[in-house]
Amino acid sequence: MAEKRGVSLIWQITIGFVAGILFGRMAAPNVVAYVDPLGKIFMALLSMLIVPLVLSSLVVGVASLGDLRSLGRIGVKTLALYLVTTAVAIAIGLVLANVIQPGAGMDIALAKATEAKAAPSLGEVLTNMFPRNAFASMVNANMLQIIVFALFLGVSMTLAGEKGKPALDFFNSLAETMYKMTSIVMKFAPYGVFALIAVTVSKYGAAVLLPFIKVIAAVYIGCIIHAVVVYSGMVMAFARKSPLWFFKGIKEASLTAFVTRSSSGTLPVTMECCHNMGVPDKVASFVLPLGATINMDGTALYQGVCALFIAQAFGIPLSVGTQLGIIVTATLGSIGTAGVPGGGLIMLTLVTTQAGLPLEGVAMIAGIDAVLDMVRTSLNITGDAAVATVVAKSEGAEL
Repeated sequence: MAEKRGVSLIWQITIGFVAGILFGRMAAPNVVAYVDPLGKIFMALLSMLIVPLVLSSLVVGVASLGDLRSLGRIGVKTLALYLVTTAVAIAIGLVLANVIQPGAGMDIALAKATEAKAAPSLGEVLTNMFPRNAFASMVNANMLQIIVFALFLGVSMTLAGEKGKPALDFFNSLAETMYKMTSIVMKFAPYGVFALIAVTVSKYGAAVLLPFIKVIAAVYIGCIIHAVVVYSGMVMAFARKSPLWFFKGIKEASLTAFVTRSSSGTLPVTMECCHNMGVPDKVASFVLPLGATINMDGTALYQGVCALFIAQAFGIPLSVGTQLGIIVTATLGSIGTAGVPGGGLIMLTLVTTQAGLPLEGVAMIAGIDAVLDMVRTSLNITGDAAVATVVAKSEGAEL
């Protein structure tokens, strides 16, 4: 998602964020009002992308796994570990956000009052995951139902073999087209973020942005907890190795991911680290590239923190059922959105849409994304290596 030359997109967004703060503080409210349409256009463009992008990328992501019957032991173990650790990461993010309350007291008003919905029961949450009419789900942007439909469609295309290939080719083409459209829309992100932040600061004052420090702290603390507790526990329980051995072995890849903020760019370093730790090439060559596609523990944890932050900032209570919905949406959504340009922002848009939260909050988070992206990418890579280590040990490798 970086620009070819000059300043990368993520830093352009950061510059837009800072410029928006300054403009909002210095310019008169009637002057700031002139940039308000830029923010609204950016929000509309994000909304325009989300349904076709998630549908096409998820179908292609599921189909790329191949026939689930032929994945074998390694594939099933890898897929299960990735999905479980992703769900745990989101849960950690939600717990931290409920404890730290990063958005509490911001009291940002919506254009129109938002009424809290009655909390659905767990049975209703599960039942409502399955669409009665897939087209109606798309029209209404019911993301959880779209995700479930895409999962069924992707698996069915794979099982259909050659007869399913034309449909898969169509979705491949649609996905690539949507990736390109996402890149085009994301070029507008610095201006959209500038406008949204300027309007917010002009209306509420610069102090409204102080809670972002809590968001950064919550994400970093959550990533450390996930690495120390979840990954250490996995390595000790299943690989029979010490956490120090694991973190020492993967440190080059983790640091490279932190600096570059690129999972795919770090993949060769991750494979080399895993090779040095004794992970067989046949395991690493399957587990690690798959992890770059569907394993997003750091990004998932960030979704949990940011979703609660947005809800708190706008004074919208989220029921336990809605938070469970966030876990399910982000876990399943991670299968297809990891390779999307601006994947973290797009995935957060997906989660907030499903939870009924205002998209203005997504643009506010985008301004600090550069700082958050470093630690979440590092955690993503570390998680890939932890799963590779566990799977290798289960296949009889001597680590």
